[in-house]
Amino acid sequence: MTREDGRIGSEELRSHQWYGTDGLRSFSHRARTRQLGYLPEEHLGKPVIAILNTWSDINPCHVHLRDRAQAVKRGVWQAGGFPLEFPVSTLSETFQKPTPMLYRNMLAMETEELLRSYPVDGAVLLGGCDKSTPALLMGAASVDLPTVFVPAGPMLPGHWRNEVLGSGTDMWKYWDDKRAGLIGDCEMGELENGLARSPGHCMTMGTASTLTAAAEALGVTVPGASSIPAVDSGHDRMAAQSGLRIVELVWQQRKLSSILTAEAYEDAVATVLALGGSTNAVIHLIAMAGRSGVKLGLDDFDRIARTVPVLANLRPGGKYLMEDFHFAGGLPGFLAGLTDVLHLDRPTVSYDTLREQLDGALVHNRDVIRGRDNPLAEEGGVAVLRGNLCPDGAVIKHIAAEPELLRHTGPAVVFENYQEMQRTINDPVLALTPDHVLVLRNAGPKGGPGMPEYGMLPIPDYLLKQGVRDMVRLSDARMSGTSYGACVLHIAPESYVGGPLALVRTGDLITLDVEARLLHLDVPDDELARRRAAWTPPPARYQRGYGALYQDQITQADQGCDFAFLARQGEVPEPYAG
Repeated sequence: MTREDGRIGSEELRSHQWYGTDGLRSFSHRARTRQLGYLPEEHLGKPVIAILNTWSDINPCHVHLRDRAQAVKRGVWQAGGFPLEFPVSTLSETFQKPTPMLYRNMLAMETEELLRSYPVDGAVLLGGCDKSTPALLMGAASVDLPTVFVPAGPMLPGHWRNEVLGSGTDMWKYWDDKRAGLIGDCEMGELENGLARSPGHCMTMGTASTLTAAAEALGVTVPGASSIPAVDSGHDRMAAQSGLRIVELVWQQRKLSSILTAEAYEDAVATVLALGGSTNAVIHLIAMAGRSGVKLGLDDFDRIARTVPVLANLRPGGKYLMEDFHFAGGLPGFLAGLTDVLHLDRPTVSYDTLREQLDGALVHNRDVIRGRDNPLAEEGGVAVLRGNLCPDGAVIKHIAAEPELLRHTGPAVVFENYQEMQRTINDPVLALTPDHVLVLRNAGPKGGPGMPEYGMLPIPDYLLKQGVRDMVRLSDARMSGTSYGACVLHIAPESYVGGPLALVRTGDLITLDVEARLLHLDVPDDELARRRAAWTPPPARYQRGYGALYQDQITQADQGCDFAFLARQGEVPEPYAG
């Protein structure tokens, strides 16, 4: 029975249904646990903690997580729990094709069904590479057990000669320098060895750092967890602390739903925008909120963006890297400068209120974490656009674009798909100028497939050699959070399903006005109607397998790209264990 202090007794543990009754099934479960080599004293009457580990030999962001799982186990044992490690899908941003976004929902399903079907009382989730954070939390939210998230942590800063490198961001920069003829193969060979030099995810404010910061802002990590460098000994200690904490959360029955509230999601959005974070967070937070039964949409992002400045001086929109951010105060110090817009009385996994968690947080470097009197930008780093080209919305990370392009009208040059763009972008016959608007279609959730990070379309070599480093680029794709430029992304509905992007023709004038939040195709309505009548849907990408399930169930970018059957609310019965 629940005690006066609110803690449950051992017979109220979920795992008790598997282990604690007098029936044949419980006898079998205990016998098979003996087969695993465990004594009764090691697990009976103790919280069973599932450690979901996205470690893989081909995921450099997570290659250290096998060791971190051991630290989590150490914490769980110390707190009187019983840890069990579960290997789950690894979503390697650098290797998985066509894009790990295609498989985010698969990991979410795997997370949900593992936690639901095994004798688990609480969960520790190990992830960090872009899609793994939302996938793990989406699945866990659908089960609603006590849960702690352990971020993989950023890699060490890169180095080349006398330059400090940011993974992703400097890859794009120096690749363009090579195409422009400014550096050669020798320099590129050196860069190849210096760009990513330790385990961990990208150390810029790319998608990985953005989403792990969002997880900390939501309250599902221990304080300060999201910015600890992956190879720092503090990361090992954080993992052990997470193991200690999850056992107490189980005894308190502090379920994930008590943490992932509407207020928590609003605070996560404010955090992402004030960090100048990745546009990918828009899609992922909408999907995560949906799994928590919280309505979150593009208009919420735009509304909150107008209330928060950008205070993190981090690449690609700023100067520094995540190790600098960590030692400048990390997310606790950062959030202490946003308390006027945060919901401070909501709980986290470590404290009864966010207010307590942030008490005493300090900032040690005011160039890395800016004050309100010296922001990097007056408004949040992502803007939501509307117009006849994106009736369901589009986004732009305007803090990472050339300012003169944020209000621009130019003629479209249309590429039907990414492969065509790769083949033809440098063809002089296109006669591209800096005023042209590059348009890529068939790169959205269904058209990609999986909405790959194609949105930072390359600038033609001959323009790079003239010193051009940015152009207006539009697509229904995403782009890496480490990318930069005047790239309009997530245009919805996508072209593959007949959105207005499918109707654009080369030569059409397109107007982008970020201040007015406008993306407009300057073509008369009657002409667009004629084009729509002539448009025919493309054939299905997949005939069978997971891809067929994906194309049948995937929602559009403005809805979070979740599977429709997973996003809807409804009861799922607990499995019968006896």
